[in-house]
Amino acid sequence: MNVLDSFSLKGKTALVTGGAGLYGRQIVEALTQAGAKTWIASRNFEALKRTADEFGATAIKLDLASAESIQATVDTIAATDGQLDILVNNAVTRCACSSWDLPMEVFDESLHVNASSLFCITRLAAELMKRRSSGSIINIGSYMGLLGSNPSNYSGTSMGNPSPIYFYEKGGMTNFTRWAASELGPWQIRVNCICAGGLQSGQPSAFLENYAKNTMLGRMAGQDDLKGIIVFLSSDASSYVTGTNIPVDGGYSAK
Repeated sequence: MNVLDSFSLKGKTALVTGGAGLYGRQIVEALTQAGAKTWIASRNFEALKRTADEFGATAIKLDLASAESIQATVDTIAATDGQLDILVNNAVTRCACSSWDLPMEVFDESLHVNASSLFCITRLAAELMKRRSSGSIINIGSYMGLLGSNPSNYSGTSMGNPSPIYFYEKGGMTNFTRWAASELGPWQIRVNCICAGGLQSGQPSAFLENYAKNTMLGRMAGQDDLKGIIVFLSSDASSYVTGTNIPVDGGYSAK
């Protein structure tokens, strides 16, 4: 196979959770441009449908807080396409937990979606992938799953430090990636995690300047910076890559 052909996703079916969000849009665009039949799923169906129509994807409503909804989504893809080759676990619920001095129930609600549902949808998608003894599962993590908080990023702004639960969840995602890769390897199902850097999306100028100073490339991520790694990890070009946590953060985590 020509090396460039190994990056093609033609004939593959993908599911992206949270496809209309900050990183979701470029993930969906990359998958569809590379040729994958792409489903995008979240609770906000109207925003989802707009993104789907823009990029030639298919929208499907999904509530990650509901095991029944997760099962229905996977069942619909199985009934329609008969296969699932790529799962991108991109959706995240953002808990307004700027402190750890909160009732346990607040953290439980966040963990239910960002941890428990991750286990559920990954397991169900993997069962569908096992039929073809192949597949790629990509978890969208964060540099915050690799490092502690950096208060200098917020100097001169009214922004508070990030939620402690987000660090906990994204840190857990990195090791869940290793566990799932080991569990699913016998079926040639690969599991990898992209530890993404912060995406520029209207933050205060002081924050942008502070963040840039802490990053080797001197900027936050833009609207195209995840596309290449998404196609690589989804495609046969990465057929011997699994169990990895790959920082795509402009060198933030290496500085």
